[in-house]
Amino acid sequence: MTLAAKFKALADPNRLKILSIVSSSAGDEACVCDIQEPLNLGQPTVSHHLKILVDAGLLSREKRGVWAYYSVVPGALEFLSAALIPQESK
Repeated sequence: MTLAAKFKALADPNRLKILSIVSSSAGDEACVCDIQEPLNLGQPTVSHHLKILVDAGLLSREKRGVWAYYSVVPGALEFLSAALIPQESK
């Protein structure tokens, strides 16, 4: 996934909020049930946004019983952050 595609996935305010919720959750993971209420969106809409974030390589998904739990892919936030820091000329 390209850097531009990762930032494009975060261009939607709901997806940015989802990433924030997941990254600040206890245990560094969040269940779909924990994400839906703060966004005030229906489950299908939340699932759509989560799929985009997973496809962009920003979140990972783990199915446990009837629920899916999401966590930030290790290094994903640091990768995005590093892309925004100006690099010194050599």
